[in-house]
Amino acid sequence: MDKIYITGHRNPDLDSVCSAAAYAVLKNTTDPDNSYIPVRPGHLSESAKRILSSLDITPPPYKRDIYPKVSDVMLTHSAKVDVSGSLNDLADSYNIHNPSATPVFDGDTFAGLITVDDIASWMLLHLSEEDTISRIPSIRELMRDQAEPFSTDDLFEDAKSVFYSSSKRGIAVFDDDGYAGYVTRRCFLNTPRHKVILVDHNEPGQSIRGIETASVVEIIDHHRLDAVRTDLPIFIDAEPLGSTCTIVYQLFRRSGVEPDPQTAKILLTGIIADTLILKSPTTTDTDVRAAAALSTICRVDTEQFGLSMFSNTEGLKTRDPLTAVTSDFKTYNEKGVKVGIGQCEVTTLNDLSEYSSAYLDALEEVRVRNGLDWAVLMITNVLNEHSVLLCTDYKANKKLSYSHINALIFDMPGILSRKKQLLPEILFAIGS
Repeated sequence: MDKIYITGHRNPDLDSVCSAAAYAVLKNTTDPDNSYIPVRPGHLSESAKRILSSLDITPPPYKRDIYPKVSDVMLTHSAKVDVSGSLNDLADSYNIHNPSATPVFDGDTFAGLITVDDIASWMLLHLSEEDTISRIPSIRELMRDQAEPFSTDDLFEDAKSVFYSSSKRGIAVFDDDGYAGYVTRRCFLNTPRHKVILVDHNEPGQSIRGIETASVVEIIDHHRLDAVRTDLPIFIDAEPLGSTCTIVYQLFRRSGVEPDPQTAKILLTGIIADTLILKSPTTTDTDVRAAAALSTICRVDTEQFGLSMFSNTEGLKTRDPLTAVTSDFKTYNEKGVKVGIGQCEVTTLNDLSEYSSAYLDALEEVRVRNGLDWAVLMITNVLNEHSVLLCTDYKANKKLSYSHINALIFDMPGILSRKKQLLPEILFAIGS
């Protein structure tokens, strides 16, 4: 059974984590021969955490990267011997498993590995000294010095390099609880590649770290395509809808599977979040129908569900500016200009003057840290359908069509969508 990870983008929002969680339910239902695991490659904003908590939804677990690790190739079979035993005990194990290394324990405590090199060394040394072998040695006598153990989280390529410069035939592997297994040279003959499904994104720069080492097997998205390169043809469902969760719901219907009430609530959460209670210009009739159907399954009123969700949105005045700016931040490269666009949802813009200066400083720090030419933050009042735009100092600011609040802040009444309304304006300003 293969493990197949389902991941959204690196700065996860509700559509990203909800589509990953719900799609895993569908895939595990329709493909029981594999194990589909939803993960998130970044940390949720405090607002997203509060919304999910209020809805009793557990987000997918955090997974920092998808690089091959020692844990992917280590051996964990049950063959072992006790340090007080003799070579006879080891011989019994060899008849069954034929390992090049065998774990040795002193009671319940891991004592090291014994390898065929240890046995050969003892025998050759004994023959050179006594010209005969007259007794069967103990395991303790046979064991030699041990190599520094690997961690399960060590990168495959790093461990391979260390191993190939070592004379050891086997090296132990530890995790936080102690001994976890061991590796031999044979473990490093082939580099493992994780299988991954991308949801709510398709660009490698927005994806989980190490995506270039993985095998992407599906893409489910509602953004423009700048997809990762794949070795084989794959299933792609990319539609111009308001939410990836809408696409996932359609895939449930095509598979003849009705989502259970909890999964329906997860899907509805993603749709409501990404379409701003179905008010965003990215919202389509398909999104509206999906939200209505899901509301029926989980027995909620769509409008009240959305208002309740966004009532849990934390105001920006009380948040850490740097964390808020980067919580939903995407980067683009257009005509050689690197621009980053963040978005935060709020329930009022009346307190903007109380925090705008700190957020402009944080935005500049994010720009410098990421090597960007321009960085902007769209702050959206979901309830009143009104946004403002904070910008770092850049020449394209002069090309924006929005009215000025001050030199670096613009007023954007009626603007809700980063993808459909703001991004085209940003790209126009860069290109003009």
